[in-house]
Amino acid sequence: MSEPLVIALPSKGRLKEQVEAWLADGGLEVQALGGARGYLATLKGLPGAQVRLSSAADIAEALDAGEAHLGVTGEDLLRERGGDLDARVLLLRPLGFGRADLVVAAPKSWLDVDTMADLEEVAHDYLARTGRRMRVATKYLAQTRAFFARHGIVDYRITESGGATEGAPAAGAAELVVDITTTGATLAANGLKVLADGTILRSQAQLAASLRADWSPAQLAVAERLLRGLEARATALSSATLIWPADGGEAEAQAVADLAAAGASRRPNGLLVAVGQLAAAGQKLSAAGLGPVTAARPDFVFEVGCASFEALKARLF
Repeated sequence: MSEPLVIALPSKGRLKEQVEAWLADGGLEVQALGGARGYLATLKGLPGAQVRLSSAADIAEALDAGEAHLGVTGEDLLRERGGDLDARVLLLRPLGFGRADLVVAAPKSWLDVDTMADLEEVAHDYLARTGRRMRVATKYLAQTRAFFARHGIVDYRITESGGATEGAPAAGAAELVVDITTTGATLAANGLKVLADGTILRSQAQLAASLRADWSPAQLAVAERLLRGLEARATALSSATLIWPADGGEAEAQAVADLAAAGASRRPNGLLVAVGQLAAAGQKLSAAGLGPVTAARPDFVFEVGCASFEALKARLF
């Protein structure tokens, strides 16, 4: 029996709920083995796959190390692994949830500090005045160093945060913070402001593949079934079909050609259009004397190609 495709998914919290809802919407149900507290699961509808339930940070580590073939975790955690992430992990699809920004925040009382350039001046002056480098509290060491280096800031030192990072300045443990935020409310409540150009990363949950894992042909085939299904569902969510009684006339041919040139896809019985273009497309067909024009939303749209799988295969072979 061949080894299963290993998929690492979040084991708890809001991200777990969102990932399971996303998979269920695509016809895949996560079924835990050994009860609700188990750390192994299956995906109903995808034989040949084994699900491992882990923390988001452990999933990033497992993908980086090649211990899982696929996984869902935050891009911020993947980027924090440092080095050339793109050589080790392939981001297959952003999922539109688990959003958070990694930002640089300074005390609101620093009235003259609104940008990274302002911060560079303050850091230099702080060192000259106190003989100490400005402290930056963060859990995101790699990304902080890289971002500060891009802005030419060298007069600082990192204080690794083990708890509530946003409270470090008020506690006297740091002058600045680099932390994840969704609304900025917690930072503001702690007397901090996000610098105007201080957004390091706009993160969200990502479906990612490990380029370090050992991939067998059987595991790749299971991954293809998974990715084709997920991509078909994603395409369906953003698409609609238009059908009408065809008359084969020149007006119909011209209207269809114009819509195809604008991005619609021809189908044997009509057109597949983006949801945002639905009304305009329907009106164009009606103006050509065609109708009634009926719109419907498909559940899945399986194309010949699958961009995410083709990208994965290209990187592996």
